[in-house]
Amino acid sequence: MGKKYLVGLLIGLLILILITVGIWFGKTKHHNGLVKQSKEAAVYKDGNLSYMAKINGNGIQVYKAGQWEDMLIKGVNIGMARPGTWPGEAAISESEYYRWFKYIGEMGANAIRVYTLHPPEFYKALYLYNREAKDPLYLFHGVWIDEEGLEKTLDAYSPQNTLPFDEEMQRIVDVIHGQASVKVRRGHAAGEYDYDISPYVMGWIIGIEWYPNMVENTNIKNPQDKPYSGRFFHTKESSAFENWLAQRMDHLITYEFEKYGWQRPVSFTNWPSTDLLTHPAEPLDVEDLVGIDPNHIYSNNEMKCGYFASYHVYPYYPDFMNFEEKYLNYKDHRGKENSYAAYLHELKKAHNMPVLIAEFGVPSSRGMTHENPFGRNQGRLSEKDQGRINAGLFEDIVQQNYMGGLLFSWQDEWFKRTWNTMELDNPDRRPYWSNQQTSEQHFGLLSFETHTLPLDGKKAKYLEAGISPLYQSDKKSNPLLQAVYMGQDESYIYFRIEFNEQQGLLNSDNIRTMILMDTIEGQGNQNLPGNIKIRCETGIDFAIDISSKPEENRIWVDSYYDPFYYQYGYQMKYLNEQSALSKNSGVYHPIRLALCRPMVIPSTGQKVPFSYYETGVLHKGNGSPFSDNYNSLADYIINQEENALELRIPWQLLNFKDPGQKEVLGDLWQGGLASSQKILGIRVAILAQQGEKVYTFPITQQDQINVQDMAVFAWKDWDLPEYKERLKQSYYIMKDLFHKEF
Repeated sequence: MGKKYLVGLLIGLLILILITVGIWFGKTKHHNGLVKQSKEAAVYKDGNLSYMAKINGNGIQVYKAGQWEDMLIKGVNIGMARPGTWPGEAAISESEYYRWFKYIGEMGANAIRVYTLHPPEFYKALYLYNREAKDPLYLFHGVWIDEEGLEKTLDAYSPQNTLPFDEEMQRIVDVIHGQASVKVRRGHAAGEYDYDISPYVMGWIIGIEWYPNMVENTNIKNPQDKPYSGRFFHTKESSAFENWLAQRMDHLITYEFEKYGWQRPVSFTNWPSTDLLTHPAEPLDVEDLVGIDPNHIYSNNEMKCGYFASYHVYPYYPDFMNFEEKYLNYKDHRGKENSYAAYLHELKKAHNMPVLIAEFGVPSSRGMTHENPFGRNQGRLSEKDQGRINAGLFEDIVQQNYMGGLLFSWQDEWFKRTWNTMELDNPDRRPYWSNQQTSEQHFGLLSFETHTLPLDGKKAKYLEAGISPLYQSDKKSNPLLQAVYMGQDESYIYFRIEFNEQQGLLNSDNIRTMILMDTIEGQGNQNLPGNIKIRCETGIDFAIDISSKPEENRIWVDSYYDPFYYQYGYQMKYLNEQSALSKNSGVYHPIRLALCRPMVIPSTGQKVPFSYYETGVLHKGNGSPFSDNYNSLADYIINQEENALELRIPWQLLNFKDPGQKEVLGDLWQGGLASSQKILGIRVAILAQQGEKVYTFPITQQDQINVQDMAVFAWKDWDLPEYKERLKQSYYIMKDLFHKEF
């Protein structure tokens, strides 16, 4: 009996030990029954050192199936925001991340990059995806530094910059090893990080696009700074800022090696504004003020994984890209002139290490911010244009013998701004609607939109949405105009105008249609553009003008309500035109966006005048992403079978600062660009001119549209926007490219 009891006791103790170990192991290595470190993860062991990627020659290698393999980086950058949130809210869910990783993997990408700490859901989703995927997605992890501190002190060495930056490095090292509990900090991700993704972190890219004045001032403030000599890095012939960067990378590598026995390749963010080249054609002093030379930083023998350079390079900015003669005349591998390839060629030639293009790309926005001589513009590009140009940029990167490229970006980012539109919206409300005029919001391969009324010319969608006509008449009371419908979503305001049946009516040369809108009280013109002998009792702020001649289709704005003229004509004196700037002047302006302020090219003395383009010009096409002939830049479509004209107009073209709260630009001449006003809705009238005859909704009284007869289009306010994910046409173009052998 005693013997059996003893045996039972021993067995019980053994079971208890196993359970205890299992619980401990589960807390540290398991979650929901899944092994934290993937069985498929290949890790190279060199004594007490582990690594899975290393710099070799002109590129990077990863350890797979017991051997080192060269890898051309084909990837994307992933931001921290989705619609309705700021990046600092870290609101992307695990399911969203996982779904995105699947899309990215299916695209043929092998790498992703993040700029800063993401929420725990990111690391869990990446772990789960890589555990199940045929080929893993490798990660380049960034370490962000507070920009405000750098701009305030203009000295990287200031403790308020260096100490938090070093702490953030350590924090993210702990995160990728699944051993971090990050406290809540305003504007940062936080939580329990217990997924070990270290076998998939290919490299570090620390820092931001460095502000040139800060770099220069750091060098000036620290003139006695000596070359750095650390455990893993040292410098020669270096500036104070380059020494600081070497110290930071040394700190990062040292911390991970000492705590976890790991190394991985490392770099710091750089861009043309602080590259190591000189730019004789650059008109802005700040863009060629100071350089950061990666060649002045060297890795020591103990650094087994190596060091590489990384740059953000776009084809349209800074301005020297568009004016440097040797770039403009350079012939690429296709035999075509290519300023982007020229810059890549010169940049790569200047480095004694591999170089990664960590950002490249163009946006599929309606609005444009910068022009490029070869059409690789920042905006005013369709999704097909975006994909075609992005594919060409990546080919240039490969042909110039880079490590590869990381496309900017994976998803559209509504919180972003651009210099030529940022004063026209409410900066506190940007994430809550999609501004099609702001190019920075539309770099993604993944869009967020509802397309509640896709621009396809078909009436069914209005009926399905339960939208009643704003105006309606029979043929007897209005021989030409039949009905008007309106709608809206997070991106556009929509119009559908139906005409009474007439063969080929809308292709007729003598048909002109106008949508007249009164958006703000106490302003606008009573007279209409185009010498039409009809008056409006209320003031018209905008007139959408459509004829059969594409070159004549545009939006007119009352001169008094034209922010472009106010800013660049009145404030900056860039325009020579004279305009009537009183209320009810009868003068209308085209809607324009600035592209470039006046400048002088230093190398040639060429004077470049102020440049802009007419963004209110309207383009015909099918704007439904569900159609085979989808054109993302389409503004209107004509359906001859249904005798209908449909339009979609981006909110900002109508001076909306926040459509979700019905906030519009206020009286410019009283309150400037910061002025705003909340409205109840938009008064709308429709005019159709056929030959000498003019027909209107509402019916005129003695050639006047009376305000009490005008319909008002109103909509419910929103805080959080509705949206759906959609892979852009550019995604599929990049998918075809990434699946090719290079």
